[in-house]
Amino acid sequence: MSATATKDYSLTGVDTEAAFDRGLAEAAWFRPPIDPDRLAELQQRSNGRAAVELVLWLVLLLGSGVLAVWLWPTPWAILALVAYGALYGGSADARWHEMGHNTAFKTQWANDAVYRLSSFMLWREATVWRWSHDRHHTDTIVVGRDMEIAFQRPTSRRQILKTFSGIGAISFWPRIWLHATGKRDAEVETFMPESQWPTVHREARQYVIIQAAVVAASLALWSPLPLLLVGLPTVYGMWLMVFFGITQHAGLQENVLDHRLNTRTVYMNPVFRFLYLNMNYHIEHHMFPTVPYYNLPALHREVRAYLPEPLPSTGAAYRQLLGAMKTQRSDPTFELDRPVPDVPDADRQPISIAGNGPVAVRNGDTIQVSTLGLEIGRVRRVDVGSDSYAVFRLGPDDYAVTDGFCTHGQAHLADGVVLDCSVIECPKHNGRFDVRSGQPLRRPVTVALGTYRTELSDGGRTIGFRPG
Repeated sequence: MSATATKDYSLTGVDTEAAFDRGLAEAAWFRPPIDPDRLAELQQRSNGRAAVELVLWLVLLLGSGVLAVWLWPTPWAILALVAYGALYGGSADARWHEMGHNTAFKTQWANDAVYRLSSFMLWREATVWRWSHDRHHTDTIVVGRDMEIAFQRPTSRRQILKTFSGIGAISFWPRIWLHATGKRDAEVETFMPESQWPTVHREARQYVIIQAAVVAASLALWSPLPLLLVGLPTVYGMWLMVFFGITQHAGLQENVLDHRLNTRTVYMNPVFRFLYLNMNYHIEHHMFPTVPYYNLPALHREVRAYLPEPLPSTGAAYRQLLGAMKTQRSDPTFELDRPVPDVPDADRQPISIAGNGPVAVRNGDTIQVSTLGLEIGRVRRVDVGSDSYAVFRLGPDDYAVTDGFCTHGQAHLADGVVLDCSVIECPKHNGRFDVRSGQPLRRPVTVALGTYRTELSDGGRTIGFRPG
């Protein structure tokens, strides 16, 4: 395909095959060095911080909705609906995103409950978009692999206006209706496991039933208020979601394996950061998706020296991205090429940053690993020749050993986060495994890890395991 040929952004076209041929699909990505102990601190989740910001958002959402009803049908109701729509169809996107990563709350049912609520508010099928967003993190802005490339080239003014106006949200309904009728579409089939399709069909039917009930309520009351409060805010409030979301990737490079080249970090004011849940630190989020949103500013300070210069304001980000998109209308091959600090092998640096971890030696058929410095609830990488393992300390004399790399993509589990001394979360796309059995626990991983029986020796100062 020539450099000037039109790209096929679908997940079933020629660019999908090209992504594999070029080594861009499920590949290793650049990540900057960071102290493993500091990263482990930043990966910790808190119910308190997430609950406070969630309650504040819900109070503002419900308050503006009640105010709109109270003021209806005076012109003042329009102002209340503008605020309600921005919180409903706009700021819900940040809640959907963080809860979908399961990193906001330490308690997982809380993440899931808010994720399902915000999914409906945005007309996003919960299961479909869980898997779609996992693909987005696995193959970020890789043409033919990433369904979430919002501004495809060349981007017309009409497309930008359509997206900001919220009309684009209506385009979700043909797919919802298709799934509600028990059918499938080819694009979603490229990333959706067979076992998940019954759930997809059930969720789509629920969306249709709920939205139909709201329409019926509006007709019965002969009032637009029910629709203005449930359904239409997805349309008239979508502008805020786009206002933030367009700053993430628009105008930057496609088909690269370095988030510094295809993603932006933008400094924003405290109000914007609350509405957007710190996703303005978007390079950092893509590099370390296991870090919850409230720790992203601290993460930014840790890796700042390895990143391109952050945009100083939202206005500066818009000047950059709109200028790039204007040029791309006449030259779709144009890409912003921002200078990045020189880091050796940045284009294809393995994702692992934990170093070699504990000292390991081979003793016949057994690999002996020092346990010194490995704290309870932590994981370290062990490389022996061409083989790599993850060693976990689960209790005072309780250890587990698994294969080192995630079965879904090029990510070493030693860079992930250990949850409840029993689960490892992948650092690339938040997939999870049981460290004792190796069984997959959370999408997108579906293939089990290899696990190895361990034996304590030398008074507990080393453990041994037999690979193969």
